[in-house]
Amino acid sequence: MRKISKVKALQGYRLELEFDDGVSGTVDLSDLVGKGVFALLCDRRAFEQVRVGSSGELVWGDQIDLCPDALYLKVTGRTPEDVFPALRHEPARA
Repeated sequence: MRKISKVKALQGYRLELEFDDGVSGTVDLSDLVGKGVFALLCDRRAFEQVRVGSSGELVWGDQIDLCPDALYLKVTGRTPEDVFPALRHEPARA
């Protein structure tokens, strides 16, 4: 499991992220803003309150948290099987 080590809010509901393995990149969360619990982020000041939580996840107070693994996949463009090889299934043989 990857952990986020640094986060910086950018314009346009984007975040600059750095992970514990040195990988860094930008994610765009604009597609989430205003939907369900993400309605909180419509307020730009609330969006800018993003922090790294104790488990390396992104948090906005105690209302929203985002999984670092999902964000790692977005930043790197990798698949879950690339990051977690145990997810690869070998075909069953009779």
